[in-house]
Amino acid sequence: MSRKSSDHEYNLRSLSNLMGERRKKPNDDTGERSLIKAASSSSINSQATATAASTGDLERAARKQFQEDVTPSFVYVLAGFSALGGFLFGYDTGVVSGVMLLLKKEMNLSALWQELLVSSTVGAAALSALAGGVLNGFWGRRPCILLASFLFSVGAVMLSVAPSKEILLVGRVVVGLGIGVASMTVPVYIAESAPTHLRGRLVTINTLFITGGQLFASVIDGAFSYLPKDGWRYMLGLSLFPAVLQFFGFLFLPESPRWLIQKGKTQKARRVLSQIRGNQNIDEEYDSIKTSIEDEEKESGGDGPVIWRMLTYPPTRRALIVGCGLQMFQQLSGINTVMYYSATILQMSGVKDDKMAIWLAAVTAFTNFTFTLLGVWLVEKVGRRKLSLGSIAGTALSLFVLAVGFLVSAQHSPPITLHPADPSTLNNTCTTYGFCSDCMLNPDCGFCYRLNGSSVVDSSCDHVNKASTGEAAWGRCSNETAMADGTFWAYNYCPTSYSWTVLMGLVMYLIFFAPGMGTMPWTVNSEIYPLWARSTGNACSSGVNWMFNVLVSLTFLHVTEYLTYYGAFFLYSGLAALGFLFIYGCLPETKGKKLEEIESLFENQLSALPKKDIRHQLRYDTRIMDEISYISVSISKIKK
Repeated sequence: MSRKSSDHEYNLRSLSNLMGERRKKPNDDTGERSLIKAASSSSINSQATATAASTGDLERAARKQFQEDVTPSFVYVLAGFSALGGFLFGYDTGVVSGVMLLLKKEMNLSALWQELLVSSTVGAAALSALAGGVLNGFWGRRPCILLASFLFSVGAVMLSVAPSKEILLVGRVVVGLGIGVASMTVPVYIAESAPTHLRGRLVTINTLFITGGQLFASVIDGAFSYLPKDGWRYMLGLSLFPAVLQFFGFLFLPESPRWLIQKGKTQKARRVLSQIRGNQNIDEEYDSIKTSIEDEEKESGGDGPVIWRMLTYPPTRRALIVGCGLQMFQQLSGINTVMYYSATILQMSGVKDDKMAIWLAAVTAFTNFTFTLLGVWLVEKVGRRKLSLGSIAGTALSLFVLAVGFLVSAQHSPPITLHPADPSTLNNTCTTYGFCSDCMLNPDCGFCYRLNGSSVVDSSCDHVNKASTGEAAWGRCSNETAMADGTFWAYNYCPTSYSWTVLMGLVMYLIFFAPGMGTMPWTVNSEIYPLWARSTGNACSSGVNWMFNVLVSLTFLHVTEYLTYYGAFFLYSGLAALGFLFIYGCLPETKGKKLEEIESLFENQLSALPKKDIRHQLRYDTRIMDEISYISVSISKIKK
């Protein structure tokens, strides 16, 4: 069905192009014009019939163009309220960057508890994203988004009033459950409701809202970091307002028309399509969706769990490999390490003031948002494949620059000149280090020093106070009175003049990552599965995303401890390079294709995609030759 439709649209375009060329070059073929002038009346009649047919074709093409030009505003309202789920996703994952700098002091959080509070959210999101596939299939897209809004609201209240780190952990888990359901439902809902020519752009708007949420979270972090106490409560609690807004907004929004047709609710589906498309004729789209669902159910076997049918049906199995692979490499390239720990990374590079680190993290979030906006504009112009390839290549390069920045900082790390004996323990490893960079890799140690102009003098590596990482356990950096003589205490960073290299690497990273790898995994996954497998396919790919998110965020601080800061980012750079090879070999272009047509892109082996492109080009050239032959035969008949 889809291939016939594609062939028919191709013929219309080819004929229109050929007619356009003839109109542009009226003097190119005088012989043909003279033959037409000399034609008999019967020839003229047959030519008039052909002209009428072509005019009908042009009218249909013009009607299609008119439908693309006049898009009802309701589609944008629907996409906007849906993308609030993306905003909450971005806010609740981004706000933790600044929260951690305050919480680790107020609640004396160890590295393990910091990682737990960050990764518990993404762990819960991984589980709920997998469960979301089942919920989407039974309940529909709209109830799942309402459920996500409810979970966001409950989690925000718990976090804002949490009396202990244990309640904070529970609240982060509840928020994570909402993030998981929203992350796999919202792109599917938008893709199934959007017109073909706007689908990529509207789905990408969800990612724009994610980065907008992260930017807003960074600004909120900066604003409330000046409060002497409990500023983190406001940071975590403000997500309540967009969650409530989305919940009440979705009480008035419709269900996905494709899901309704799949469940046999055809009359309701027609009403929803009419509401979404406005004055446009919905008969062709409705029939296309219905026929496609019937064909898919026949081809997929119809029996057994959906995931089993996906794995045993080659096109959906290949689509699942591509979708899960994209989500995996999005995380392995380190994006959520950068977003969750951006303030911490900047401190690692030598930014000693918490507030400065938080505001510089807001700069990185603004960069992420701005270049995601660029991705919204590019997705329908450049296409998914080219945008993804260019993005991940630049991401690998940026991670390399980031690693080099940390390497340069480490090579110019201040030496430790004093090695005082620690009276509290006979086996203190902190006093054995020779450079600040080595001292910082041990979470139990901090760097105590004085400044002589811009030079570091009288430096030592001392044991950190277990009650507060803001001071040493003993000695000249053990309290504020002792540090009043110009002595400084550094925990988790070394004083250096090379901090700018790391900030440049972070900004460069987001410039490349945001337009492509930040948006395309979600956009492509919302498109590549047939309707019967769409919920399960998106649930699986979202689950993979969150599982690797957990893996990266839970291990980042320990990876930096064992591989050094620059070693960790060299690792992420290598993984991004592997992602480039995967995308180059496996990802087809889906731009401009109907959802019901995309399944045919996965009918051949993934490794044969380049060959498939060649075969497609050959078929394209053959069709052009057929059109030219048809015109030549017509001219010959007129000549006779």
